[in-house]
Amino acid sequence: MHSANGPQGAPHLNESFPPFRPHPFLRSGHAQTLAGVYLPMPKLPYRAVQHVVELDDGDRLVLHDDRPDGWRNGDRACLMIHGLGGCHESGYMQRISHKLGARGVRAFRMDLRGCGAGQGLARLPYHSGRSEDARAALEAIARIAPDSPVTLVGFSLGGNISLKLAGEMEDRPCAHWDSVMAVCPPVDLAACSRQIQKRPNTLYDRYFVTRLIEQLESRRHHLPPEHAQPFERPPRTLWDFDNQFTAVVCEFGTADDYYARASSLPLLSNIRRPTLILSASDDPMIPPIALQSAKLPRAVQLCMTERGGHLGFVGRRGVDADRRWMDWRVVDWVTGVQRLIASTASNSAAFPQR
Repeated sequence: MHSANGPQGAPHLNESFPPFRPHPFLRSGHAQTLAGVYLPMPKLPYRAVQHVVELDDGDRLVLHDDRPDGWRNGDRACLMIHGLGGCHESGYMQRISHKLGARGVRAFRMDLRGCGAGQGLARLPYHSGRSEDARAALEAIARIAPDSPVTLVGFSLGGNISLKLAGEMEDRPCAHWDSVMAVCPPVDLAACSRQIQKRPNTLYDRYFVTRLIEQLESRRHHLPPEHAQPFERPPRTLWDFDNQFTAVVCEFGTADDYYARASSLPLLSNIRRPTLILSASDDPMIPPIALQSAKLPRAVQLCMTERGGHLGFVGRRGVDADRRWMDWRVVDWVTGVQRLIASTASNSAAFPQR
């Protein structure tokens, strides 16, 4: 594992992470990515309380509140945002929420608008740049737990949303939000679109297009009438889908305009709160150069492993309680960030607050 960080002087919580050593049978990025999705996991009971969040445009989304026994107002909370085609039931969302709860952290799993339990509550679709929805979720958590510090954790598309919001919020902070973690975030959406169209990555392109079309068909009757008509020519790539549907419905114009305006990369330099980006060099969907070449501010740490794929990070035995290295690093960050903040409280240059 290697990591790149902001300028010297920022504390490096990720330096205490155990190195990622891939499972001996899962050494490629593709194998890691597929194992991350299909490797069996224990069935976890659903005990969350649902909160409906009203959005400014009249749409609604749902938060799934996993409150551990003994949790009290003032204890840490976490807002988790899933990736493209996912929801609160995605394996990593379930596993990490359960693991955070075991450490006393109250996790709120967010269904992006139109997803999961919120499928019939939104007329407009989610997209990679809907940071305003994440902000509304943070504001809702501030009302539910008004004295609790909150860590924002996003996965893949949710990671881009989280970083975009973090870059936007420094001039207008939200309640007790104090830290961010983004796992495999597509910070440069145009570069990721090109990457996913290369062989053999096209299998992911086809998968996401198929999944998005299925989601769209299941909720067409919720869309504004002018956008509820079937495709004249079914999209074959994610770019086609975004160009024909996402960019049009969400008023970006074209897919290229959407990618330029929704990418978090131009906003990373604005971030002043403790932030960790976790990614892998062999991620088949996200070219590493965007993160490796980014001029990150002092508050943002980049932890990039050589292997791990996209939301895979399935490791060898003996490092963690199970093979899910990614899960435990999220738990480490969320539970350790309070100490990180405290250790830099006397050094205003490390994480200046606005």
